Amino acid sequence: MEGDVEMAAEEERAAVELDDMKKRLKEMEDEAAALREMQAKVEQEMGAVQDPAAAAANQTNREEVDSRSIFVGNVDYSCTPEEVQQHFQSCGTVNRVTIRTNKYGQPKGYAYVEFLEPEAVEQALLLNESELHGRQLKVSAKRTNVPGMKQFRPRRSNPYMGFRSRTPYMAAPYMYSPYGYGKVPRFRVPMRYSPYF
Repeated sequence: MEGDVEMAAEEERAAVELDDMKKRLKEMEDEAAALREMQAKVEQEMGAVQDPAAAAANQTNREEVDSRSIFVGNVDYSCTPEEVQQHFQSCGTVNRVTIRTNKYGQPKGYAYVEFLEPEAVEQALLLNESELHGRQLKVSAKRTNVPGMKQFRPRRSNPYMGFRSRTPYMAAPYMYSPYGYGKVPRFRVPMRYSPYF
């Protein structure tokens, strides 16, 4: 009789555990469906950004803004955007001044000035080599950054590392040393240790 009671209790516990597992499985499926829905929404938004027509329109808009903008180099680190705006106010209406900063928030020493009209750029170019905060400014027309047009610069060889060719090693034919067995010439430069060979 006790065995029947224990078996009934075990079956009841198993049924409760099974119900709990079914509930958790249902919650996980709902969560997975919500995640799929969110991912589809994000992919749709990303697809809209990568639409070729939108990208071309964005590029033409960027070119139009860049035609109204100038690059200002050698800007003093203590300069504020208001002071740069005041300096170029005589050229035309300044729409925006951007002083670039590094990841710590310190200015990099150059700025971009966007005007409302493209004619102001020619006037601003006349202010090249003018002084602001005791520093001579370098003013030039802003160029449009074309994606994928970064100029390739080959790696420079390190003079402290030994010569490493890209061709596989081929043993030279055996020749007798002109200095005798085990002797090396004294004019060789000692090699610096490099653990990467």
